[in-house]
Amino acid sequence: MEFLTHLVTTVPDGTPDATVDETRSREAIRAAELATEGHLLRLWKPPAAPGEWRSLGLWSAENESELMGVLASLPLHVWMTVEIIPLRPHPNDPASKTS
Repeated sequence: MEFLTHLVTTVPDGTPDATVDETRSREAIRAAELATEGHLLRLWKPPAAPGEWRSLGLWSAENESELMGVLASLPLHVWMTVEIIPLRPHPNDPASKTS
């Protein structure tokens, strides 16, 4: 099943820059692992306010419970607010049409 996520990351005030940098580095590594595992399909960075980190992601998981576990494995998850939108095929989706 596929899911769209809206992730907003808010780093707590007073968090040392070194901690933020190290956590972001681990996040990049984990995201690459999740892509290799077939969970992270796409990731976009929409416009955001200064100091705000937002991401839109397309994910694959057996169900929402599995996806929540996948997202919890992200190092930045402790600072994230997550919105999960389950996706179902649409009958008019051009990608579902066969030639």
